[in-house]
Amino acid sequence: QLQLVESGGGLVQPGGSLRLSCVASGFTLNYYAIGWFRQAPGKEREGVACISNSGGIMDYADSVKGRFTISRDNAANVYLQMNSLKPEDTAVYYCAADPRIVGVTTCRDYEYKYWGQGTQVTVSS
Repeated sequence: QLQLVESGGGLVQPGGSLRLSCVASGFTLNYYAIGWFRQAPGKEREGVACISNSGGIMDYADSVKGRFTISRDNAANVYLQMNSLKPEDTAVYYCAADPRIVGVTTCRDYEYKYWGQGTQVTVSS
């Protein structure tokens, strides 16, 4: 069974940092495009950061540019480094993967087939 598992969420003060991880069970993420999405209470899910299957193309939401960095390592794990966190970054963060997105990146959630259960990020003093 194909599963994605996110970790690294938690409570952090404004200005702090967190690093989210996304690992796969039952398959490898090597050839999958990956997206990080988030959903705050009462709001629609939004794409935060996305990376192509090769790792060479990234895209970010305007609200996180310069603060968040998406990356992937040789073991095919994917990370979201979040710096200078703000209260408005509070949300459940999900990673998503899809093998059909090749050579490009997209942060459109409907293009991703596999989803994790999410990890809560709370930014509060």
